[in-house]
Amino acid sequence: METIKINTSQHIEIDYPVAGLGERVAAYLIDFGMFLIIYFFALIALAITGLENSLNNSTMVILIVIFGICYVFYDLLCEVAFNGQSLGKKLLKIKVVSLDGGQASIGQYFMRWVFRIVDFSLTANLLGFISVAVSDKKQRIGDIVAGTTLIKTTPATKMQHIAFHPVEDEEYTATFENVTILNDRDIELIHEVVQTYYITRNAQLIYQMAAKVSGHLGATIPEGMNEMQFLKTISADYIYLTSRAV
Repeated sequence: METIKINTSQHIEIDYPVAGLGERVAAYLIDFGMFLIIYFFALIALAITGLENSLNNSTMVILIVIFGICYVFYDLLCEVAFNGQSLGKKLLKIKVVSLDGGQASIGQYFMRWVFRIVDFSLTANLLGFISVAVSDKKQRIGDIVAGTTLIKTTPATKMQHIAFHPVEDEEYTATFENVTILNDRDIELIHEVVQTYYITRNAQLIYQMAAKVSGHLGATIPEGMNEMQFLKTISADYIYLTSRAV
């Protein structure tokens, strides 16, 4: 399964699955269906009110042109305004992102929108479908040129697999202020040891890691705090203090 790494504000890398052809087509059909519903409701409203008889041909043409412009620019405007999502993408829980995992720029949204002509209009959707089906990151030509792709907004990485769990309490107070002398790899190693304990139930791993970390920091495990709690506190303190330093 292809994934894109997204960096959170807590310096956490989370893998998000790339959206496939099925999700793209379904999102398009939802958006297209929405416009059809609006169009038919507009016709019904005009028929009920009798306004279609009072409108001259030029007025009808203008209304149709306005509707067409809204349809043509719909994807571009939605992606720019709603962080890479149209209504269909929102419902399917997919969004446009840059290949580096960041939010796409307006220029990237514009470029992939322009290439809809190549992907869909000029090739009867064929080129876009083939490109998504065969490319590594499930990109149509517009995505390849713009450096974007679509991801599923539900991450493949689960929180229990992340070494750096975000600290959500805004009033959090760090217990070990000098924890910043550690680095990301040290925290990853602590996480790996904790995860290994949950699998093997080998408590000796926790005792040894706690002893190494406390010795390195020159810290004593506080009374009432066991070795597991100590390691988790070290991780939480590290995340909190390093995120504040950014």
